Amino acid sequence: MNDLCVDIGYKSINHHGEQLCGDHVEIVEQNENSTVIVLADGLGSGVKASILSTLTSKIISTMMAAGLPIDECVSTIAATLPVCSVRGVAYSTFTIMHLINNETIEIIQYDNPHVIMLRDCVNYDYPKTEISIDGKKIYKSTIHFQENDIFVAMSDGCPHAGIGLSYNFGWKREDIIAFMEVMAMNGLTAKNLATLLVDECNTLYANKPGDDATACIVKIRKREPVNLLFGPPSNPDDVNRMMALFFSKEGKHIICGGTTSSIAAKYLGKPLQATLNFEKSEIPPIAKIEGVDLVTEGVITVNKVVEYAKDYLVNNELYEQWYFKKDGASLICQLLIEEATDINFYVGRAINPAHQNPDLPINFNIKMNLVEELSKCLKEMGKRIKVSYF
Repeated sequence: MNDLCVDIGYKSINHHGEQLCGDHVEIVEQNENSTVIVLADGLGSGVKASILSTLTSKIISTMMAAGLPIDECVSTIAATLPVCSVRGVAYSTFTIMHLINNETIEIIQYDNPHVIMLRDCVNYDYPKTEISIDGKKIYKSTIHFQENDIFVAMSDGCPHAGIGLSYNFGWKREDIIAFMEVMAMNGLTAKNLATLLVDECNTLYANKPGDDATACIVKIRKREPVNLLFGPPSNPDDVNRMMALFFSKEGKHIICGGTTSSIAAKYLGKPLQATLNFEKSEIPPIAKIEGVDLVTEGVITVNKVVEYAKDYLVNNELYEQWYFKKDGASLICQLLIEEATDINFYVGRAINPAHQNPDLPINFNIKMNLVEELSKCLKEMGKRIKVSYF
């Protein structure tokens, strides 16, 4: 097995004036190394479109993950979808991206804009085979992928962006490709790439989208482990064991907390150097220890990281607040969200006497809850998480 993994991210905007999105993305893990992703676009917009796309994506992804052939999936969709009383058709377009054993991707496309593939940040014209299932013209491709390949699936709200406003005939495919080629050079995550693409569509629509627009991006990357140490162990006799386990792990190392960083510095026999760089007034400054990638304050900083992580999973509106910044919370986000694929938490259960002041809104339970919330968010991002308590 290779050391590749997939980074999946998507974002949608609703048709102006609609509460529900007519597009839907469904992701189903077959096993640790195989995943089925379906982007469905329901006919029209609003409630009906939302129902059509949700049903389509859920049925197809479930059947594909169970190993059923595509023609059976399409036949089931045709028989299952409710018929629109106005137009007299049951209609939802779809794009399927089936990632198999971290080696190949099978792309099946029906009436959505064709998936854009970037290899080495340049458009790659992959082969497509046309097949007919129940009278529907479907395109099928199988690609052996490699590191840094990017696959961009879209609903037709993306190429329709700007019709009659910025452009006469919408945002052409070649213009979207050119936009994504530039964005791909920045090493962004799949979620941030999808966010930038959909935000640009929204701008072209003058913030009043004339259609639901969704981008779902798959980025192929190598596994990158990151280790985070948060708090000293409840038993002081476990300090050396905890430190030995933490520093023996492959990958980058983050230490959160003043007491924890002092213990780590003593273990390494290196000085703990404070800095006074208050880039954000509400985030305490970072420190430095030779041999450690990042040293930050504890609860206040990690609480901000959790806030950013929760936003990243929903609308991703705050990414500009941390992506380019150098405060402790932003640097942790850059390592955990942007770089890491496998994250090992080493969490000490010692109760900090400084946190027992009744005037402070910090206690032991808050610290444990932060670890649980952060690890849950990172799991939802598709990262492998392991938490060890001491």
